[in-house]
Amino acid sequence: MTIFAHSLKGKTETEWQSLLEHSFNVSAMAEMFAKPFHSETWAKCLGLLHDAGKSRISFQNYLRQCNQIETEDVEIKEHTHSGAGAVWCAENLSPIGRIFAYCIAGHHVGLADWSGGASSLEYRLQQDKEVLNEPHVPEWFRQYRPQEWMAELQPPWKFRNNSEPSFWIRMLFSCLTDADFLDTESFMDYTRSTARTQWPDLPQISKRFFEELDQLQANAPDTAVNRIRSEIREDCERAALEKPGIFSMTVPTGGGKTLSGTAFALRHALKYGKKRIIFVIPYTSIIKQTADVLRRFAGENSLLEHHSNFVPPKENLVSQLAAENWDAPIIVTTSVQFFESLYAASPGKCRKLHNIADSVVILDEVQLLPKHLLVPCREAIRQLSEYYGTTFVLSTATQPDLGLEAREIISPNRNLYLKLKRISVVFPESFARRSSWEEIAEKISCCPQVLCIVNTRKDCKTLFDLLPAGGTIHLSAAMCGAHRSETIKTIREKLERNEPVRVVSTQLVEAGVDFDFPVVYRAFSGLTSIVQAAGRCNREGVLAHSGKLVVFLPPEPAPTGELRKAEDALMEMIQASAISLENPADFLEFDRRFAEKINEHGEEFNSLLETNARDFRFQFRKAALAFQMIEDQTTVPVIIRYGKSPEYIEQLYTAGPKREIMRQLQRFVVNIQQKNCEGMLKNGMISEPFPGIYVQEDAACYQPTFGFMEK
Repeated sequence: MTIFAHSLKGKTETEWQSLLEHSFNVSAMAEMFAKPFHSETWAKCLGLLHDAGKSRISFQNYLRQCNQIETEDVEIKEHTHSGAGAVWCAENLSPIGRIFAYCIAGHHVGLADWSGGASSLEYRLQQDKEVLNEPHVPEWFRQYRPQEWMAELQPPWKFRNNSEPSFWIRMLFSCLTDADFLDTESFMDYTRSTARTQWPDLPQISKRFFEELDQLQANAPDTAVNRIRSEIREDCERAALEKPGIFSMTVPTGGGKTLSGTAFALRHALKYGKKRIIFVIPYTSIIKQTADVLRRFAGENSLLEHHSNFVPPKENLVSQLAAENWDAPIIVTTSVQFFESLYAASPGKCRKLHNIADSVVILDEVQLLPKHLLVPCREAIRQLSEYYGTTFVLSTATQPDLGLEAREIISPNRNLYLKLKRISVVFPESFARRSSWEEIAEKISCCPQVLCIVNTRKDCKTLFDLLPAGGTIHLSAAMCGAHRSETIKTIREKLERNEPVRVVSTQLVEAGVDFDFPVVYRAFSGLTSIVQAAGRCNREGVLAHSGKLVVFLPPEPAPTGELRKAEDALMEMIQASAISLENPADFLEFDRRFAEKINEHGEEFNSLLETNARDFRFQFRKAALAFQMIEDQTTVPVIIRYGKSPEYIEQLYTAGPKREIMRQLQRFVVNIQQKNCEGMLKNGMISEPFPGIYVQEDAACYQPTFGFMEK
């Protein structure tokens, strides 16, 4: 009797996929995926055993009844299939059998916790023991005798610490889940499957990129800034020839990190056979700019954006599919998407992980990694570099000390901070007295072109209301993404036409928004924020005199939390001695002081994946829930009625929260305080048409100047 893995609706059994064929296909594909981290045999075994439970009579009857074929067992018994292989491995391959058991038992539902109730792996292994005694199941294992080629398996390297085994299991899990999904898709939907291969390769992309970059440099004005950008590119291309590992790229704002970093990544990938380039960016608000730059130089169809706010104008099947497992030549994503996936438990999030191996990863604005999760983030970088063939570039203007052995790309002889000095900085003369908003407004009003960056939305509106109405623009996260994009475009156009423009903004402009103002005011904050604010001042160095950055003490200190701790750290430094934005040593000192004020150790999270690691008893699911890059979970998203969003909202009400509709609506979302949500629901200002989905109903809630007004 042929044992089947998959059936096809409307087709006879002769056209179904046998379990033997599926198992060998998944085995071969998983083996290929695991090759970069020398775990081919482990992945091969997972592929061969993952669906052994489909040999159960109950599962075979289930397939036939799904296709209206009569069976002897009319009432289908419980027919789950992932328990058989997991139990067999746990009982016959102790203790390494647990490694296989996590992956096999979880290949549909996700990696489980070892202990903790009915959903735990420990409980499930006990419950599924009897499956091994069902007809046909023992025959499957006897036929292939897996214990003969699995019993002597050893991990591909000697684990240096207790965090490495769980990370490795998650990477094996990625190989299995992606291979299983891809082979199933190839059998069930061949058209969809073949769409996955339609990407240009890195050599094609590289050829176009360097042609465009060479032309840009040839046509660029002969300014000091552009000459320095050329030098930075030279250093990047020279360093790209060095052996893979961890690199740092410390370049002041305005130095052209995106293009030079891409030049490094492409040269390095081609020399060492890396599979793809992954840009990891801290904020969704600045991803679009990076992606647009890359498309201009690398080609419109060269990259995949994968983050919550992206809706391509013409999303095609190729980009949809690549987002599932990152099988594209260039990926642009967020820090949240990248690191939370590395510590995820679900198959959907883990499928992509094996494609991070043997790639080049550029971590942009690396200083913004959350301090409370710095240890697991650092550990992920180290392990991916040391064991999985991933080259990292830690890119920033203010390089922190992450405790990693990174090679600096930029030659110290360049003296970039002195050469790219384009501004003079004025710090508060005293911390004894804070300025009033009226005083700040009066000073700003005297400047024809000025950017003022404050710490909160409330401060942003307060200061805006005190400035002259004409020529003043408000910019904050109270505005939805589509609104912010339009506003940023307007500001750039005014700057290019040399028109008067005063902008009051929250810190959302401090990374990636390439404004170029002659004067910038910055409310007192951490040193990293002040350096980023400086990058919006005289960015191109074309002023006849230096730009001016004025750091002022606002009426109230920054909100409690990391903002306040960063402010306190810088205040302590300034009171101790003078600081300079041209001295990298001051960045390290600030980072040290700031880290002391933050719980950066994450002991509770680490214990979930390190306690009992030698016995392979991990709490994968609890760890995934605990690894939250964004600590503040006190806000809820509200869909705003702005621009074209009303037509998508109408589709939402009619068809429900379908994927494409929700992706279109991502550009029209504002996060509001959770404490305000209930009152606004009662007052009819917002509605909740589906659980957890909120929509603006009162037109007065959203204003064209300020965005969403919480009441």
